[in-house]
Amino acid sequence: MYLAIREMRFAKGRYALIATIMVLVSFLVLFVTGLAQGLSYDNAASIKNMDATHFVLEQDSNHRFTRSQVGQQELDEARSVVGQDHAEPLGIRMTTVSPANDTIKIDVTLFMVNPGSWLTPTVTEGQAINDQSTGQVVVDQKLEKSGVTIGTVLVDQASGTVWTVSGFVQNESFSHAPVVFMNEQEWLALQAGSRTAEAASAKNGAVTETGTDAGRTPVYNAIAVKGAEDQVSSLSTALPKTEIITKSEAVSAIPGYKEEQGSLLMMIAFLYVISAFVLAVFFYVITIQKTSQFGILKAIGTRNGYLAGSVSLQVLLLSVGSLVISVLLVRLFESVLPASMPFELGLSTLALTCVFFILMSMAGSLFSVWKVTKIDALDAIGRTAA
Repeated sequence: MYLAIREMRFAKGRYALIATIMVLVSFLVLFVTGLAQGLSYDNAASIKNMDATHFVLEQDSNHRFTRSQVGQQELDEARSVVGQDHAEPLGIRMTTVSPANDTIKIDVTLFMVNPGSWLTPTVTEGQAINDQSTGQVVVDQKLEKSGVTIGTVLVDQASGTVWTVSGFVQNESFSHAPVVFMNEQEWLALQAGSRTAEAASAKNGAVTETGTDAGRTPVYNAIAVKGAEDQVSSLSTALPKTEIITKSEAVSAIPGYKEEQGSLLMMIAFLYVISAFVLAVFFYVITIQKTSQFGILKAIGTRNGYLAGSVSLQVLLLSVGSLVISVLLVRLFESVLPASMPFELGLSTLALTCVFFILMSMAGSLFSVWKVTKIDALDAIGRTAA
């Protein structure tokens, strides 16, 4: 340790240059990791936030909610297996809405959940909807940036159905689109196309209702289940014409999710490799430059293990120091990033990323350590004398 620290104090400029490069590389690794985690959460926040362990989908739906249709019969069967309170219907539809008094178009995802169930998110502002709420929805707060407020009338561009915003929820998105939550009554009306509003009425803030089709058989996209593994096995037997997937499988099946995460993870992997390679080259060049000094140290009896440990300690100190500075820079950047740029770097992810970076840095130093052990003292001293 004495040799490693003394050498770093003596050659401040050389090691400061290496430390600067390591800070830049580690900052880039942490920033891209946070961006990948943020995009992952923004793409599937509503599914990840659910307490469900599994989802029941239609057979051959390729694990995608939008390709699946299940009905009341499957829901009743699921509840008989896992319990009445552990299976909930879930409807999902992608659409475009516009505020009644504006021409702006907003891509959203409609979620049908039973109000009061464990699928229902907590309302942070305004009022929650209930089973009897007619023409009311709660929406994600991202819609506030588009001018949506409590009381705003949203018009569905596809069906002409209108809803009044009664409250806001936080961190609810699906496929990077903010989620609009509605009850089953509104879902049935949307399916039947039974409630529409004329443009003039919508502009005046009025909602024209023509009733709902109470006799219509509900069709859902999935059944969310909270159950143990043995219950899930029984559920597979009870519903042979369905496929039962885990939450992680449902998230991975969201369109574009795997492709997006795959690209970002490949970038992160390359950054790890590049950091190890850059560090290996720098320390190898430094080791070659110090061949004569290492030879003299060996000639006076210094062990290979001590010299190798000195090189490894230098790498470890530079890695830890650069990571401390990088973490501070990342937190600073995170505080000024716009809300439109999803970024998430939790403590567990941060710790894991730092550990990986240190391991890759230590791996990059192995070539220099090997070079130190191969230095011949007499040969090195001979070159110095010459």
